[in-house]
This record gives sequence, structure tokens and C-alpha cells, in this order.
Amino acid sequence: MHTAPIIRKIFEGVATRQEMYRMFNRHRGDPAMTGGEAHHLFAGEWFEIAECEHDYMLEILPPLWMRADMFAMREFLTGNVTSVFFSLLINSRKRFFHGYCDLFDRGSPERMKQTIIERETRPVRAMTRTERLDHIWSGTHDDFRGYAGARWPAALQGKRTVLVFCGGLGTVLKLLDDLTDEEVMAKLPVQLRHLSPIAA
Repeated sequence: MHTAPIIRKIFEGVATRQEMYRMFNRHRGDPAMTGGEAHHLFAGEWFEIAECEHDYMLEILPPLWMRADMFAMREFLTGNVTSVFFSLLINSRKRFFHGYCDLFDRGSPERMKQTIIERETRPVRAMTRTERLDHIWSGTHDDFRGYAGARWPAALQGKRTVLVFCGGLGTVLKLLDDLTDEEVMAKLPVQLRHLSPIAA
């Protein structure tokens, strides 16, 4: 049975080329990657990029298909999931985005486009807790993040982990989902800490 992925923003702000490539590889090391079951990791993820990165990706290979405001990469990441790049007019300004769409569902690029527009036209800039955690994961160097291994309880193995400074305890490894609000704020870039929290 095919289920539609949750469309979700994974990075706040406009990603540089280096950050863009880091997000292309943000699931490296996930157990699902080696098991060939990575579809759910990528499908539905999106983030903003600069116009030069959008145009650069268009020039790498002839696209699989191209429409007025989007194009799909010819190379598939996993299964039917590939990169789709968007050029969207939002609040009278052209902005550019990358998303992973499952082309098994032909309507997925259009749904992602509508979700991006809806998300980015909100009157107040804010982030959900999930978006904050995803931004932390996207921005954390591989040396300081990973996945719970054999030393963790079986129910937690494979979940995302990050190194956190815990005062007198020093640096400890914690599940990303278990970070306290204070730890989340400390790990966010300074310019994002003031953003209002919103419900997912």
C-alpha cells in the first residue's frame, strides 16, 4: 500500500551550496539507507535555496521534466523519489526551493508547491518543534550526530542522536527527539532563537 509522505520543512533560511549538499546527505548513516528502505526518509522534505543554486542544478543534467515553475532531476535518489526544484512567486518576490517528491504519485510536486507557498506566506515567521529539530539535524556536523546503536535499548536503536553539552556532566549523547526546550534553543543559530513556537 502506497501512503503519501508528510511534507515538511527541514531547514530555516536560504541554504548555501555547501548546506544544500549537506542536506542531500543528511540521512547518511541511517540504518534504512543500508537496508534499501530510505523512501520515507527523503520523500516530502523541502528547504529554500538561492537562485544561483537552482540554476546550477538545472544545468547539471537535462531534467526529467520541466514545467513553468518547477523541474525534476533525471537521477532518482531511491525508488521513485527524486529532487524537484521550484521557482515560486511568494509575496511578490521570486524564491527558490528544493524538495524530494515521490513521482509514483504524479500529484506530489504540485502538493509540495502548494504546501511551500502556504508555509512561506504565513504573516509571522515561526517554527514548529519538529522544524527546530530538523534544522538542528541538518546543521550539525556528522562528527556530532549519529544513530542509536547496539548499546541503546532495542526500541531506541536507529533513532537520531546528537552530542549536547550538559553543564557539570560535560558533553553527552542524547536522542534528538528528547532534547529539552533549553537544549533546542542552545543548538539553534542565534538568529532563529527569537522565532515564535507554533504547533505542528
